[in-house]
Amino acid sequence: MDRIGVGIIGSQFIADIHAECFRRASGAEVRAVASLNEAHAREFAERHGIGAWHVGHEDLLARDDIDLITVCAPNDVHHRITVDAARAGKHVICEKPLAMTLTQADEMIAACQQAGVKLMYAEELCFAPKYVRAKQLADEGALGRITLVKQSEKHDGPHAPWFWDMKRAGGGVTFDMGCHAIEFFRWVLNKPRVIDVYANMGTYVHGDRTEGDDNALIIVNFENGATGLAEESWTKKGGMDDRAEIHGSLGVTYANLLQGNSLTTYSDVGYGYAVEKAGSTRGWSFTIYEEIWNYGFVQEMQHFVDCVLNDTQPLETGEDGRAVLEVLFAAYESAGTGRKVQLPFTPPEGKRPIELWLGR
Repeated sequence: MDRIGVGIIGSQFIADIHAECFRRASGAEVRAVASLNEAHAREFAERHGIGAWHVGHEDLLARDDIDLITVCAPNDVHHRITVDAARAGKHVICEKPLAMTLTQADEMIAACQQAGVKLMYAEELCFAPKYVRAKQLADEGALGRITLVKQSEKHDGPHAPWFWDMKRAGGGVTFDMGCHAIEFFRWVLNKPRVIDVYANMGTYVHGDRTEGDDNALIIVNFENGATGLAEESWTKKGGMDDRAEIHGSLGVTYANLLQGNSLTTYSDVGYGYAVEKAGSTRGWSFTIYEEIWNYGFVQEMQHFVDCVLNDTQPLETGEDGRAVLEVLFAAYESAGTGRKVQLPFTPPEGKRPIELWLGR
């Protein structure tokens, strides 16, 4: 195989990013898109020059010219689409968070293993060039023994209505964006075991739209003695803010992922592209150029394509997504009980993460 056929399932925000990344990736061609909304599927295919579109994912999975599918659909359908794709013999890239429950995650991993296909977990921060350089500093010993890793992602709320619906989303900002920080910590620290989790969260601004958390602080302690601190918010005005710090016994590095690469812009009417859609761009703002490259999306998809072409192990796997999911459940349990939660942690069967916090 010297070129893989890609199918995109989903037709909104993150699907647009994936389509652009695959357009830039060597060895891949997007051949079809599927959405439950016929008009969205047709318009997406026309906009990206894709040769075929389908209503629902079943017909796309039946195509012989599709080798790899990418799941860009809401959280509550990740499990069903991934299992169906594995049974159809397709490799899978699944957007974060991996699933709604640990049982679903285990079934997704098992289905892909049994079918002999790869399950790849889409965590772009592990490919963001500035963050990759920060990790290199840590790995080469420039910072000494790593003691603290911080990551924050903040904007004024999600871009699609289903994120506000806890039945579809499974959780609020912790589930939506805390997953990035948790895997960032694991990756920077070379994936040591998590010892315990403590979290504080609340619904401070968007209570009229959701019962989910819109601001959260999460502390993750690792077996190597390092601590991760995540700051996640849907309440910050002024556009996307994504930054990280790595502290060690011999040094520290600070990485501002977006504003350090931006133009400073004033506009009466605003503008919008990719991640900038997360907040208003009227007035003063930071205008990002080559945004999906700075965020690591392009490098991520090229890596996953290469893994399929060369039959190599991905940097981010379904097992990594499952490990992140366990920490997310522990965070909601901690916020719900006011106590630190030890890992391994087994949440109540069938409960979504948000249910461990709501009502407590």
